[in-house]
Amino acid sequence: MVPTTLLKVLKDNPFLVEVASLYKNAGFELYLVGGAVRDGILDISTTDFDFTTNATTDQSLKLFKENKYQTTEIGKDFGTIEAQYDEFSIHVTTFREDSYEEDSRKPEIVNSSSLEGDLKRRDFTVNAVAYDILKNELIDPFGGLKDLSQGIITTPMSADISFSDDPLRMLRACRFISTHGFTPNNETFEAIKKNIERIEIVSSERVRDELMKLLTGDNTTLAIRAFVESGLSQKIMPELDLLKIEVDPKHHHKDVYEHTLIVVERVSPQVVPRFAALLHDIGKPRTKGIENGKVHFRHHEVVGARMAAQILKRLKFSKKEIKDICLLVENHLRPHTFKMGWTDSAVRRYIVDSGEMLNELNELVRADITTKNQQKYKEINEYLDEMEKRIAEVQEKEELSNLRPPISGDDVMKLFDLKPGPEVGKIMKALYEQRLNDGEVSKEEAIDLAESIYKKL
Repeated sequence: MVPTTLLKVLKDNPFLVEVASLYKNAGFELYLVGGAVRDGILDISTTDFDFTTNATTDQSLKLFKENKYQTTEIGKDFGTIEAQYDEFSIHVTTFREDSYEEDSRKPEIVNSSSLEGDLKRRDFTVNAVAYDILKNELIDPFGGLKDLSQGIITTPMSADISFSDDPLRMLRACRFISTHGFTPNNETFEAIKKNIERIEIVSSERVRDELMKLLTGDNTTLAIRAFVESGLSQKIMPELDLLKIEVDPKHHHKDVYEHTLIVVERVSPQVVPRFAALLHDIGKPRTKGIENGKVHFRHHEVVGARMAAQILKRLKFSKKEIKDICLLVENHLRPHTFKMGWTDSAVRRYIVDSGEMLNELNELVRADITTKNQQKYKEINEYLDEMEKRIAEVQEKEELSNLRPPISGDDVMKLFDLKPGPEVGKIMKALYEQRLNDGEVSKEEAIDLAESIYKKL
């Protein structure tokens, strides 16, 4: 029986029936497969529709073009045609079986004569269920529906072969723990542990994309545990394993790894906050020291920011993502100095330094409070409440997004007959500091400061 949730997908997307009829009328088989079937059964919204067919790519192209569909041929070498229907993308792949070389996850494409042969090559059984739209029939040769109902991750073929062929599937198994709440069965998990060396042939970009999905899901704690306990982290992010600093009751310090898992869950499920949470204490193992019977991690936030940059560059994150994540890591302890008292100048500087990451930084600071001492927890949150109140007051009073001094670099060059160079830079730096320290200043006050700096050059 086809679940009503899957029938709802057809009702909400009637063009799917149109595509199925198009192929049937042309004498071809066509089946909806993969995530659209899986998520449709689970009643998870999707806009990603993949089909498999016995039609060749040329036949699919001809069929779509004759019926006024816009098409692209980017995936044609892999047996896939992409067609556009309004805002939706439809991917149609010819039945295929893949053959892999040992040193590559790029398959040699071999056409399959059957739907079952095509489904067998897929990563997990839950993604190896096909739906015949016109017959309203599910085809499930590998028990994907049962695994789906039980929330189990297993593979249509031997897990060893599957992961060796395409090692990214191992990381994808961890990702599905986070995004769908699935659990790899023992055979699958053991196969991951056995084949971790193979992950090294996967590009950094593909690894990064899977980690992004893993960290922005709803079950990140279990997913990270699987990532670490399987050994995959050793090949991708070995720094993470080092957070398991031995808990020493004598010297009283938290398990940094367990603490990190809690913090990750507490921040917004977006790439920058989640990665910042994952890496916020990454510098602690390198900075651990014991003094007077107490453990300390001096300047771990500074060391951690440098380490985070190295990790993120290794994973091919964008420059902006690296900058934003490292800013959060480096500054996550800074608000705790507020309890010692901040001037308006200090508040202003915090706002400016945080930039567009201000809310994310404050969120990370809150998430980082995992003490079980209720009194301490209350005290920390109270002074953070006061800090955020002060930030709001300063923001309301001043336009801090525009911190330009009343006079520009051009003004400085005209005033003192200077050419562009370090002298102008020194004067402008002083003017920016004046703006930060004193808030709004007049043009006359800015000129007075510029003159005093010029005389010292």
